[in-house]
Amino acid sequence: MPVTESSVRDALAGVTDPNTGQGFVASRSLRGVSVAADGSIALAVELGYPAASQHAALRSLLADAVRPVAGDARIEVNFTQKIVAHSVQRGLQPMPGVRNIVAVASGKGGVGKSTTAANLALALAAEGATVGLLDADIYGPSVPTLFGTGDRRPASDDGKTMQPVVAHGLQLMSIGFLVAPDQAMVWRGPMVTQALEQLLRQTNWTDLDYLIVDMPPGTGDIQLTLSQRVPVAGAVIVTTPQDLALIDARKGVKMFEKVGVPILGLVENMAVHVCTQCGHAEHIFGEGGGERMAAEFGMDYLGALPLAIDIRRQADGGTPTVAADPQGAHAALYRAIARKLAVGLAGRGKDFSGRFPTITVSQDT
Repeated sequence: MPVTESSVRDALAGVTDPNTGQGFVASRSLRGVSVAADGSIALAVELGYPAASQHAALRSLLADAVRPVAGDARIEVNFTQKIVAHSVQRGLQPMPGVRNIVAVASGKGGVGKSTTAANLALALAAEGATVGLLDADIYGPSVPTLFGTGDRRPASDDGKTMQPVVAHGLQLMSIGFLVAPDQAMVWRGPMVTQALEQLLRQTNWTDLDYLIVDMPPGTGDIQLTLSQRVPVAGAVIVTTPQDLALIDARKGVKMFEKVGVPILGLVENMAVHVCTQCGHAEHIFGEGGGERMAAEFGMDYLGALPLAIDIRRQADGGTPTVAADPQGAHAALYRAIARKLAVGLAGRGKDFSGRFPTITVSQDT
């Protein structure tokens, strides 16, 4: 019996994307099927999230499902990705040049939020997305140290806007690029908020799929104001398993709930320490606290990261883990978390504001 497009689609009807849990056909991820005169088959698959590292496995999954129909014919699977803008807080519009802003927050400092944000941004880029990272901590900027770019300054072509600093494939912006490393920002809340809005809106972000915002620690007036003014598609909460950190992480969740920002999930940092000498694993900050909190609030548990000296050394050395050791086990953890984050966001409501024209009503005289 000759192979037809219909028979191929029937063969793929029950195949589920392991990342989304949805069928390729039912979700319309399968965008096209073509059968050549010699019986060879070409599949066009469109993903709503970046997953470059998953293409080989997905290609095998789809080819294996079609093989009973195709026989010995050649099967080609081509992937594209389409990352769209998702809805933000009521009354705000997504920013030009930025499809999705994702806030990475914690209820308190010292939980590894900035290192996590930097590596998640790098992981999304490694999976095929165009990514920026905004350091929103005016008082204690971390990005210049994390990326080894402390001596670089943003260029300005017009004296009004800035070009982001580019490092490891990311577009970066931080107050740390504009002031001396030892200069203390002795500013009150309104000045900090204004400075951050300028960093956000006067940077010429270029065609970003995701802008990761490394939020300041805490849940005070500055954080609440930023959450109300910055058009955020979703937030990620970073915590350690320790009860003290979880208490403050709950406050972060409540803050985002109040301003209508969906929580994309929780990352449990420093979940376990494995001794580099003997291999003994120890839960220094407690065990399972992040998982329990995620279940309590009905959030996705995006994953756990270890307390590892390599992660610390690589961050302090200006090349975060995903860039320093892209094939390593720790980088794989960051990539899995980033992919789960992106899949969760892809399932959220989309922004349709750009699809409708502005209607002007005038009255003839």
